[in-house]
Amino acid sequence: MLGKTYLTKQASLLLEFAKNTSDSELSAKLISKAADLKSQADPLPDRDQGPKPPDVAWDVSPDDPTAP
Repeated sequence: MLGKTYLTKQASLLLEFAKNTSDSELSAKLISKAADLKSQADPLPDRDQGPKPPDVAWDVSPDDPTAP
């Protein structure tokens, strides 16, 4: 699944291309695709969340001088 940051950046680039083209049909298609990407990004959390590290439990006593 693509993250919100990625989708938002892609939508922004499409809008920039749409603004810079002189072809009105292409511009309309780019704007439509940017809107699609934005609608996909909106329900996602603000920060992209990657895999979380596993919980680690140390099997040493607190008095062990070699404990991390």
